[in-house]
Amino acid sequence: MAVFAFSVAPLGAGESVADSVAEAVRIVRESGLPNRTSAMFTEIEGEWDEVMPVIKAATDAVGRDGHRVSLVLKADIRPGFTGQLDAKVARVEERLAAEAEETGHS
Repeated sequence: MAVFAFSVAPLGAGESVADSVAEAVRIVRESGLPNRTSAMFTEIEGEWDEVMPVIKAATDAVGRDGHRVSLVLKADIRPGFTGQLDAKVARVEERLAAEAEETGHS
């Protein structure tokens, strides 16, 4: 299992890439795999062989809108662990809450 974070955008497609990015996000969401989109990246969780075709399809879709594609990809590969898309964030929030409680800050 792994959590993959990726950002894909067409180059040479004009100033706004929102339509292209929306198409990529639609492909990720339709995959059925756990995912989340933020202002800079889309995160998707699953096995390597099930996630990479989704990222490829998203990249191919974005490529239709430009003559070149920029893809940034990062992976946290951790066999035997599932639910890390949310669990990683929860662990950080728990530590911040405990620290705030100890110092009296909220």
